Amino acid sequence: MKKVFISSPFRGDVECNTEKARGYSRAAYEEGCIPIAPHLLFPQFLNEDEEKERAAGIAMGLELMLDCDEVWVFGTATEGMEQEIRFAVEHGKHLWFKELPEGGAEL
Repeated sequence: MKKVFISSPFRGDVECNTEKARGYSRAAYEEGCIPIAPHLLFPQFLNEDEEKERAAGIAMGLELMLDCDEVWVFGTATEGMEQEIRFAVEHGKHLWFKELPEGGAEL
């Protein structure tokens, strides 16, 4: 089964962005993929407002990306997403820039 790294905004409107990331992950699942969305996992135990912990979360996410077949990018790239995109390019990952209709789970 193909593993896809989900890259989407998190900071800012965290509640809304979390819901969107869940939708993106669901869409990947419905396409038969295993979604890897670190920004849905790591904030459960890391403090996003502490720069050291935020950096650790991004670093752990990049480590997970190494095991992914593709990187799916949703929305306007944030600073953290730009790091993910650069890392993906440096490591030869297949990048897909995707759109998800508001309120929908289909790509």
